[in-house]
Amino acid sequence: MLRIAVILAAFLLSFPQAKAQNDTLFVSDDIQLIRLIDSMFIHITWHEFEGYGRLPSNGVIYIKNGEAVMIDTPIDEKETKVLCDYLQNSMKVKIKAVIPGHYHDDCLGGIGYLHDQGAWSFGNELTAKKCAELDISGPKATFKQSLDLYFNGNLIQLRYLGPGHTFDNIVVYFPKEKVLFGGCLIKSMNSQSMGNLADAVVSEWDKSVENVQNTFPDAEIVIPGHGPFGGMELLKHTIALVQEYKRNNPIE
Repeated sequence: MLRIAVILAAFLLSFPQAKAQNDTLFVSDDIQLIRLIDSMFIHITWHEFEGYGRLPSNGVIYIKNGEAVMIDTPIDEKETKVLCDYLQNSMKVKIKAVIPGHYHDDCLGGIGYLHDQGAWSFGNELTAKKCAELDISGPKATFKQSLDLYFNGNLIQLRYLGPGHTFDNIVVYFPKEKVLFGGCLIKSMNSQSMGNLADAVVSEWDKSVENVQNTFPDAEIVIPGHGPFGGMELLKHTIALVQEYKRNNPIE
């Protein structure tokens, strides 16, 4: 029960922590689950992004006692239903809450479906306001800077530490597991460019990632919004990419 305190297949070879094929569950041609640690999976949805081609987007499924919290949804309601049906039918797991990292479709495209299924949602108040402006489904419960959730006795920390990929992007930390979901604020080690900057706040991006470093120095596993997961080196890599971009594209 959720209680508030004041609460992928050639590409799979790029995931260094995936020990064997048995760590990967193939939900469909477009969705995979990678077992990260006990009771925690990365969900990966492949989608055709205009101008970028077919790319994977990451999220997290955190399972306790047959219930789960989903961090970021697949890109639309159809794919979200496919994933939820698999969790329910094959793993006997029901999504009880969802946490979108920011307002883009690859974070909350399926949130409306989850609301219809009775799931609650938590997110940045900036995300909720932007969703209202766009007339799309957004998080129901909001926070400004931080929110601690207790899910079946396990702490989940939501933090807004500054803009970057978008003005509203948050990170989610699981202190017991030392897992940090950085979402699209954090770039994978495979990333050699900044990617989609249409809604980015590049001027503050590196400072925001430094804030993440300082807030969660004990994180051992870091999950970006796209591409392979790794460790704290992803934060250093992201800062370096941003600073290189700023040097080559000075703000006048």
